[in-house]
Amino acid sequence: MAVPAFPYHSRVTSVRATAIELGLDAVVVTHPANVRYLSGFVGTAGALVIDRQRWTLIVDFRYLTFGRELQSAQDELTSMNVLLAERSEDETIVDLLRSTGAQRIGIEAASMSVARFNRLSTALAAGAPTPLNADAPCPVLVAGDRIVERSRIIKDTMEIETIRRAGLLLSRVARALMPDVVRAGRREVDVATDIDRAMREAGFDRPAFETIVASGPQSALPHARPTARVLHVGDPVLLDFGGVYDGYCVDLTRTVQLGPSTAEFRRMFAAVAAAHDAAIGAVRPGVLTADIDYAARQVLEARGLGDAFGHGTGHGLGLEVHEEPRISKRDPGRPPTAVECGMVFTIEPGAYVPGFGGVRLEDDVLVTADGCEVLTQVPNEIG
Repeated sequence: MAVPAFPYHSRVTSVRATAIELGLDAVVVTHPANVRYLSGFVGTAGALVIDRQRWTLIVDFRYLTFGRELQSAQDELTSMNVLLAERSEDETIVDLLRSTGAQRIGIEAASMSVARFNRLSTALAAGAPTPLNADAPCPVLVAGDRIVERSRIIKDTMEIETIRRAGLLLSRVARALMPDVVRAGRREVDVATDIDRAMREAGFDRPAFETIVASGPQSALPHARPTARVLHVGDPVLLDFGGVYDGYCVDLTRTVQLGPSTAEFRRMFAAVAAAHDAAIGAVRPGVLTADIDYAARQVLEARGLGDAFGHGTGHGLGLEVHEEPRISKRDPGRPPTAVECGMVFTIEPGAYVPGFGGVRLEDDVLVTADGCEVLTQVPNEIG
């Protein structure tokens, strides 16, 4: 495993500040993407405990050497501690929390299982003095919301450069493949295989999700899986694919029609392309994500395709292919989100007509001081 050179202390400092704001003495980070974001650690098992004085990476024997390499790569004054889980990871977390004296301990409610929450709670309670009294209260786990994600939503310089490079590579893959791979007589699964192979050859670690190749009527299914269906002249063909590059995800969708395009396809394509451009034109610091969604949605509604657009206009990109912010309709149950410099997300309006097919056009954008930078550069062509 390559050891990241970036100092993670500033990220941990930001998360610690959020924890203090929420009245927490410590935070237990177990979601793999968040552990990687805060420490550079990549593995199938690992956790971070951040209290008000220190941050500790807990690993098992398989990752001890890598953990120590990460530790030595940090600035000596701000280095994280690395702790070997000689028994189970959860027992080590509990022992560490007891040693810190933390009473209010934040956990990642969106990703921690109920079973693990109960296991940690029970273990912490078992170590509390009995009978309980006000001078020695029992530690309590507090369900946290977006404790780490608040920091992750704004990409730093290292992340931006990585995602920008990934967008460039994905664009090259798309431009090279579209004319040769997507043609009549080929099966959807074979086209998907060629796309995945090309992404790996271009330098991606792996696909960011299962590549979508949906032809004919199946293109009306927004998340169709590639099948053995053979592409025919006249088919709309929707291709949605993305890759993971140095841990970061990019995502792209294009739709073409094989052979001469029909009037119905051209009408739908033009409407989606206009919605796509309107949404990108609306991106700038201070604008609400719901307003970006509305910019796309009103174009489709004006062209009689409002009911054919049933999903959000975009989603955040980073260590995960779907993360914050969500570019979607206003949700009364969630506070509005304003766009800020450094956010990276997709713009992907679509229209889907059962029995005929669908069109979706997707690009990745980086919010800048005066608007946005489009990170994926592939022509929007009908066929």
